[in-house]
Amino acid sequence: MNYTDIAKTVDLHDTAFTRRQFFRKNAMGLGGAALASLLPKELMGAISEGTPGKSHFPARAKRVIYISLIGAPSQFETFDYKPNLQKEFKKDIKDFLVKSGQRLTGMTAKQSKFPVAPSFTKFKQYGESGTWVSDILPWTGKMADDICVIKSMHTDAINHEPANQLMYTGSMVAGRPSMGSWLSYGLGSLNQDLPSFCVLHAQHSSPYSNVQAISARLWGSTFLPGKYAGVNLRTQGDPVLYLKDAPGIDRKLRREMLDGLSALNQKTLNEVGDPEIQNRIQQYEMAYRMQMSVPELTDMSEETEETYELYGPDSKKPGTFAYTALMARRLAERGVRFTQIFHRGWDQHGNLPRDIASQCKDVDQGAYALVQDLKRRGLLDDTLVIFGGEFGRTVYSQGNLTETNYGRDHHPRAFSLWMAGAGVKGGMTYGDTDEYSFNITTPDQKVHVRDLHATILERCGMNHHKLTFKHQGLDFRLTGVEPARVVTDILDRSHMAKHS
Repeated sequence: MNYTDIAKTVDLHDTAFTRRQFFRKNAMGLGGAALASLLPKELMGAISEGTPGKSHFPARAKRVIYISLIGAPSQFETFDYKPNLQKEFKKDIKDFLVKSGQRLTGMTAKQSKFPVAPSFTKFKQYGESGTWVSDILPWTGKMADDICVIKSMHTDAINHEPANQLMYTGSMVAGRPSMGSWLSYGLGSLNQDLPSFCVLHAQHSSPYSNVQAISARLWGSTFLPGKYAGVNLRTQGDPVLYLKDAPGIDRKLRREMLDGLSALNQKTLNEVGDPEIQNRIQQYEMAYRMQMSVPELTDMSEETEETYELYGPDSKKPGTFAYTALMARRLAERGVRFTQIFHRGWDQHGNLPRDIASQCKDVDQGAYALVQDLKRRGLLDDTLVIFGGEFGRTVYSQGNLTETNYGRDHHPRAFSLWMAGAGVKGGMTYGDTDEYSFNITTPDQKVHVRDLHATILERCGMNHHKLTFKHQGLDFRLTGVEPARVVTDILDRSHMAKHS
C-alpha cells in the first residue's frame, strides 16, 4: 500500500460517521461556535501581545550564549574579594546568623558552630578597570575589561532544583517555559536549517565533583509550542539521536515518506485544529534539514590550529567545556538564537579548595576564548554572553574547617556572575556586599533573577511586560507578575530606561 492509498483510507474513515456520531460531533461544533460568539477573543486561547519573530524595539543582541554553572560556584573564590576574612578565621558567627534571620539548609542546621572560612585563593586586580578576579581564574582576569561582574545578584531559592528552575524558567514551580524557549518564541529563527535553541552539556574533569542532576524542564517549552524547546546537541556519538536515516533509506525515499506523513498530519490538522499538529509537521521538516546542517556544524576540520590554541588543548576533545565553547561560537555564527552550555559539579559542600580549582580550570580558558573569538569575528557586538550559577555560598564552613580545607553551604542573598557583549559595559563591577558577602550593601544595585531576565530580554529587543503567551486564561511571561527591572546601569543605552 502506497501513501496515496493510505490517504484514501483516512478519507473514508473520516467520512464514515454513524447517525449518533454525526449528531454528537455537530452538536459540539454548534455549541462551541455559539460560545465563541459570546466570549471575547482573549478568553478563546488567542496569543496575546508576544507575536513570534517580532521584537518590540531594535535589538542589541541577535543571539545569547548562557554558560550555566550547575551547583552554584562560590563567590568568595571567584569574584567577591574579602581580604579581611583572614583575620576572622574560625570565628563563630552563630549569633550573627540568628539575628539576621538566615535560612539554613538541612545540611548545616544541626551544626553547633558556624566558623568563618576565608578563601584559600588569592585575588588580583586586572585590566584598566582594576576588576578583582581570583587566581584560579587567570584567563578570565585577562578579559576583565570585556566583562561586567555583577556582585549583587540574589534569588528566592535556597536549594538547587527550585533555584535552577527560577534561574532558567522564571518560576520555582515546575511547568513554565524555559528562558531559551521564551527567547526563541519572541525572536523567531535566523536559520531555518537549525533549531533556534540548542543545548550543550560539558563534562567536568574532576572525579570528586558533587554533581547535581538536571532535567529537560530547564530547556523545555511546556505550554509554548514544542518547536521552541531546546534541542540537545550531543558532543559524543551522533550529535542528535535518531537523526540519521536507517539503513536502506535514501534521501529521496525519506522525502517521499515525509511528504506522505505531512499530508496525513495536515488532514488531521484540518479536522481538529490542534496547533501542535502544525508544530509536529514543522519539526519533521526541521529534522530533515538538520540531516544536512548538523554534520556541517559538527565538522571541526575547518578550524585553524590558532583557534584551537586559543581555546586550549581540551578543545580537540569532544565533551570538554572548551569543545562546547567552540561549538557555541559555531552555533552563533550560524544564527542560533539561544545556546545554553550546562557545566555541572559546582556544589562544593566539602573539599572546596580541591574541587573548585578543578572546576575553574575546566571553564576558564574556554570562556575567555569564546569571548575573544566572538570579539575578533565581529560577533560580540550582537551576542550576549552570561556566565554564572543559581545562587551563592556561605561565609561559614560546612563541616570541619582547617587551614587548607573546608566547604560552603547554599546562600541565596548574594552571589556573582558576569555578562559580556551586546552593549553590556565591559570593565565594570556592579553592586557590592558586606564583609561576609552575606547581604548586598548597595540596595539600588540589587539584581534579582527576574531583573536579569528582564535585562536579557531587553538586549534582544523584547519588553518583558509585553512578551506574553496566553495559557489557561492567563497571560504568562518569563518575569512573572512580581516586579522586575532592566538593569540599565550596566548597559551602554537602553530602550527600556524609561519603562523599567
